[in-house]
Amino acid sequence: MNAKERIEQLTKELNEYNHQYYVLSNSLVSDQEFDLLLKELEKLEGQHPEWASPNSPTKRVGGDITRKFETVKHKYPMLSLSNSYSIEEIEEFDTRVRKAIGNSVEYICELKYDGVAIGVTYLNGELLRAVTRGDGEQGENVTANVRTIRSIPLKLTGNDLPAEFEVRGEIFMPRQVFDALNKEREEDGEPLLANPRNTASGTLKLQDSAVVAQRKLDSFLYGFYAPNQFFKNHWESIEQCRNWGFKVPDNAKKYIALCKDIKAIEEFIAYWDKTRFDLPFDIDGIVIKVNDYTYQQELGYTAKSPRWAIAYKFSAEQAVTRLNSVSFQVGRTGAVTPVANLEPVLLGGTTVKRASVHNADQIAKLNLHVGDFVQVEKGGEIIPKIVGVDKSQRTAGSPEILFITHCPECGEELFRVEGEAQHYCPNTTGCPPQIKGRVVHFIGRRAMNIDGLGEETIELLFEKGLVRNPADLYKLEYNQLIQLDRFAEKSVNNLLSGIEASKNVPFEKVLFALGIRMVGETVAKKLARHFGSMEALRAASFEELVSVNEIGDKIAENLRAYLAHPDNIKLLEELNKAGLQFALEKKETGNSEKILSGLSFVVSGVFTSFERDQLKELIEQLGGEVKSGVTGKVSYLLAGEGMGPAKLQKAQELGVKLMNELEFKELIKIA
Repeated sequence: MNAKERIEQLTKELNEYNHQYYVLSNSLVSDQEFDLLLKELEKLEGQHPEWASPNSPTKRVGGDITRKFETVKHKYPMLSLSNSYSIEEIEEFDTRVRKAIGNSVEYICELKYDGVAIGVTYLNGELLRAVTRGDGEQGENVTANVRTIRSIPLKLTGNDLPAEFEVRGEIFMPRQVFDALNKEREEDGEPLLANPRNTASGTLKLQDSAVVAQRKLDSFLYGFYAPNQFFKNHWESIEQCRNWGFKVPDNAKKYIALCKDIKAIEEFIAYWDKTRFDLPFDIDGIVIKVNDYTYQQELGYTAKSPRWAIAYKFSAEQAVTRLNSVSFQVGRTGAVTPVANLEPVLLGGTTVKRASVHNADQIAKLNLHVGDFVQVEKGGEIIPKIVGVDKSQRTAGSPEILFITHCPECGEELFRVEGEAQHYCPNTTGCPPQIKGRVVHFIGRRAMNIDGLGEETIELLFEKGLVRNPADLYKLEYNQLIQLDRFAEKSVNNLLSGIEASKNVPFEKVLFALGIRMVGETVAKKLARHFGSMEALRAASFEELVSVNEIGDKIAENLRAYLAHPDNIKLLEELNKAGLQFALEKKETGNSEKILSGLSFVVSGVFTSFERDQLKELIEQLGGEVKSGVTGKVSYLLAGEGMGPAKLQKAQELGVKLMNELEFKELIKIA
């Protein structure tokens, strides 16, 4: 046997031993035998580097040094899940799903692993790239470190693999590994690590992959993504991924279950609420997903999360500590939020010093006094909040906490919108945190995405009097910036280039970047698509605004108030003069006429020539309107394969016309 053949043989054997041990918990050889084979492979690869694979088992021990983690755009956005904290909310989710797609739905329940989300791409059966969640749109390339995680296969088994696909899951640190690591640190006199989740996250970002390998991270992979629909449902994809060599949730251990109704979901939740502490890893809840992929497409997405899945979060851990004071913070919209300053206390593996008290009503409800002993919990296990007071320990004469009447930053008298719990500072153009907050929002990645600018830089530009609103960014000059601390020629040029490049950001993102209350990404996109330009939007009446799908009275009121304010009128004029995109770019669609003008469509099912989002965008480009639900005012139900039975039934009841994909293509005159 020559060296190349021996390398291939050793690679195959070691990959199989790794899979058996780390995925199937089955030891086929002793540690000594494994190490001897690994050393033989390492030696051969050193002698014949031309035959060494980037996915060799020798990569499991690490050794690569990554100075900077490359940012990679996700091919499929990594959205977060909507959270719920009660069975009633899960029942409401089930009701919404059944109303949309009928009663034939079945669900998958999975553990919600408390770790780091990861997306791993495979090409021709071999690991190509591993990317963290990041902001959902793009993450960091941590491939070298992920190769050291032995439960993630480097090379897959099976002949029925798609050429390229992505699996997603969670990387975590087992509790036993975490405890052993902290014991070592304690013996060495080093500070202890807070919790397994944070440690896993920090480990994945270490520059030395050899250290990552020593940390013994683990994973469960549970999501399959490919250009074409490869499976009928989630359960089928999980089972096939298991056959290909992935470590997926174990049905035998009840880590995953197929649930036919809400009762089965509730039983799964109740079981793990009691037994979760017996697991060798941390979980913080249960994930419930619609099993059928066609139904998932039918239900669709919001801007941030899928409508076909929800997370049930277990009750948060609580702690008792002393309330020292309450301070008040002002956000970019002028909203004033009270923040409790606490005697430091350990909660959920982290030291908590501050907690939210939400608003004036909550302060009054809790009847807070300085020096009170308060119950603190992590809302959603992330943001600490005060949930109760032990009044038996209250000191006589301790001062009551009262909500402020004037802005702590600029002194303006606060106001409260009728029907809302929040107080606001009205000084939108003179209150420092509002000014800085709006500019920080404006430059954000999901908005204008200006490279070279961050929160600290905005703070500095504000202090120096160079920026008081977003339009001031487009007036910055080289000679002004080069004199500032931390600015060299390269950083100044990068910042100015980033500002110049932002002039090409599309209108819908410009509209979102303005930070108008209640105008998020989805609303901004709908408004931009409907009106086409800032000029048309500014001229729109209240009635015209609320006629847009999903634009309600409050959004319309906020929008009209913003667009009518003299300071905002001036700002928009300056931004327009600076060259920002204040109208939708005319896209070449093969038919520039608005041939679908006056027609509305509900899109349902899977199509041969179009992705669903692509189809919706095309309808809007041609002047049509896309509706989310079937009503008597809808022109057509555009029906693809596997369309939702509930939508079909409703269309038939209301006499809404059905249109198939071929008829639609004939209508818009494309082949």
